Amino acid sequence: ESLYMGNCIVGSNPILSAKFSTIRINYFTMRNLFLVLMLFVLNPIFAQQEIATDTIASDSLYREDQFYFNFTYNNLYKKPALLTQNQFSAGLSGGFLRDMPINKDRTLAIAAGIGYSYSGYNTNLLLTQTATGQINYQIAPQTTNYSKNKLALHHIEIPLEFRWRNSTANNHRFWRVYTGFKISYLLNSTYTFTSPSSEITIKNNPDLNKISYGATLAAGWNTWNIYVYYGLNTLFKNTQIGTENLNVKTINIGLQFYIL
Repeated sequence: ESLYMGNCIVGSNPILSAKFSTIRINYFTMRNLFLVLMLFVLNPIFAQQEIATDTIASDSLYREDQFYFNFTYNNLYKKPALLTQNQFSAGLSGGFLRDMPINKDRTLAIAAGIGYSYSGYNTNLLLTQTATGQINYQIAPQTTNYSKNKLALHHIEIPLEFRWRNSTANNHRFWRVYTGFKISYLLNSTYTFTSPSSEITIKNNPDLNKISYGATLAAGWNTWNIYVYYGLNTLFKNTQIGTENLNVKTINIGLQFYIL
């Protein structure tokens, strides 16, 4: 068949037919090359947009300080005049806190969680138990020779915190100030007295308050944070030394560390 091109019949002219075939091949080749180049140009742009979108989505969901650990010195206050602490009364606690940011920059948050705590108190408060199970309290005489006089408490704790920090999604070194409240439930207790002439062990003293609560503060930079727990209720309930009520409370001061 013949193809008309202007006033010329291509099919009847071998030279024009060959030129037309060459033009057609070059056209299709250039078009395919253009499509390939466009794919190379546009693909990185779309990829960058996807990465940026993923980054924004990831950044908008970041959380901070969800696992905690602290080491404290346990100090008793509101104690009878003759009651003293000796040696080092240490405390340890750790647990998980769910961080829940409440502003767009995620610098303000509330957190709630659960943890475990151990508290030890080395004092001169001497406990004895009668055959009927009644526990008596007195201050150990200064002439008493003993190597151990310790009360150990184990709690499940529920901390609540209101948090401020100047963190960002990519910056894990920042200032923080966390205030809060903590409620603790006493799992078990052990009192131990050891002297050359006697040994006393009292487990799960019913005179201890099962529920403890108090205010907390953690503040610092990066890894190092000062931690304070201020107990608001007494360790013992309806307990006396002689005629004086035993209304001791605790202030725990130490260091708190956060991860993740």
